[in-house]
Amino acid sequence: MTDTRTAAAPAPTRLLVGILFMVGAGVLFAVMGGCAKLLGQTYSSLQVSWARAFGHIIFLAIAFFPRHGLAVLRTRRPLMQLGRSALLFTSNLAHFFAITFIPLGKAASISLTAPLIVAMLAGPMLGERTTKARVVALLCGFLGVLLVIRPGSAVFHWASLFVVLSAASYGVYQILTRMVAGIESPETSAFYSSTVGAFGMLLVMPFVWIAPAGWFDIMLFCALGVLGALGHYCVAIAFGFGPANVISPFQYFQLLSSVAVGYWMFAELPDAFTWLGAAVIVASGLYIGWSQTRKR
Repeated sequence: MTDTRTAAAPAPTRLLVGILFMVGAGVLFAVMGGCAKLLGQTYSSLQVSWARAFGHIIFLAIAFFPRHGLAVLRTRRPLMQLGRSALLFTSNLAHFFAITFIPLGKAASISLTAPLIVAMLAGPMLGERTTKARVVALLCGFLGVLLVIRPGSAVFHWASLFVVLSAASYGVYQILTRMVAGIESPETSAFYSSTVGAFGMLLVMPFVWIAPAGWFDIMLFCALGVLGALGHYCVAIAFGFGPANVISPFQYFQLLSSVAVGYWMFAELPDAFTWLGAAVIVASGLYIGWSQTRKR
């Protein structure tokens, strides 16, 4: 029999594998954002977001159906699953719309507030207790958002507010995901996460559809779903190799990846205030994660 103490303390190599998977997820999400920004220059954000969701569904169907069959579709919380799916689609749509106007690095900085929103809503929605220090950290994190957005200044862009909407939607999505985690299988939750975007938007597509101009655009559309699905899969794998408090902070690598993709594809570089705001947001998120782990 395996010693549970050994299993509970992963070897350094296992931790490194988990960290690499989390870093890889950040790279995949950043490249997906770059593809979406490219497509957003020609196609509607609705069409781009639908391609992301539909590609996700096709990819997971190919991955899950041969092994699990139609059992993947069985759910005991259909309304909650559809709510999760609607929130994820809203998050993707708002984000893809915003990055057609603002740099990827700036959008990624604001998106980092999603863990803060989860911490803020964990009390009323999950019954988790909070502390004064954690409330201060939340306020500091949202101050960091103001440093990035700078409302009222000459550099303020209204599209930044859509990234805030995206982060808020994704935060609530994560809360609902926690709520169904002990009830539904991961495969079922993963499959349902994109159903609203993939099938609900079929009613809208005839009004916004533009045929892809060539094979390059077709490849970009296909890449959206594959990159997104692989990114979420890498996150799931990463947490299987080590404790969440060790693995989770490396999700912030997505900021650096987004900056690199933005510079490589669009010659974008964040300004000093964006870096400062991002640092405040990351520090707040790391403190909240550390405080939760310490309490346990």
